[in-house]
Amino acid sequence: MLNQILIFLLDTLLGLFSLALLLRFYMQLLRAPYRNPLSQFLVALTDFIVRPARRVIPGYSGMDLSTLLLAWLAQCMLLTGVLMLQGYEFRSTIGIAITGLVLLGLIEIIKMTLYIILVAIIMQAVLSWFNPHTPLAPMLDSFTRPFLGVIRRRIPPIGNVDLSPLFVLVIIQLLLFVVAGAGKEISLLF
Repeated sequence: MLNQILIFLLDTLLGLFSLALLLRFYMQLLRAPYRNPLSQFLVALTDFIVRPARRVIPGYSGMDLSTLLLAWLAQCMLLTGVLMLQGYEFRSTIGIAITGLVLLGLIEIIKMTLYIILVAIIMQAVLSWFNPHTPLAPMLDSFTRPFLGVIRRRIPPIGNVDLSPLFVLVIIQLLLFVVAGAGKEISLLF
């Protein structure tokens, strides 16, 4: 029971911290408006580790690779901690274990990215019905525009109803199935 509690706490703390780092990375990458409460919160929460990491890990083409790498490392630490609490011994197959953890950390980052897009699209759709001028609207638009724009160019609104969120949500669900299958294949290494 104590292990379950520790796994829950580890998953909550490191999972949320990794999510905060990943959100910060995508807000910078997608040029989301900086002057909103969520951006300010993410910068305040993650600045203590991102600033020193930027001195060591340079950016590339406008991408803050240090923040992305930190999110991935947090996921790898989370997976390692969970496996250790579940009783997995790394001594016997350390090379396979490290390779599996690296790949599973990458799978988790991809899965989190898909969930971020999914939640942003749902929030944007719901807020457009109730409060389209909310302060979150510009930030959500910057997150969803690259994905919805691809569908909007190919499928015009039908009767003034934009169906692009529906198509993107279906595509994200399909990608989540693929990512989950890849994660199961990799977890067989353990």
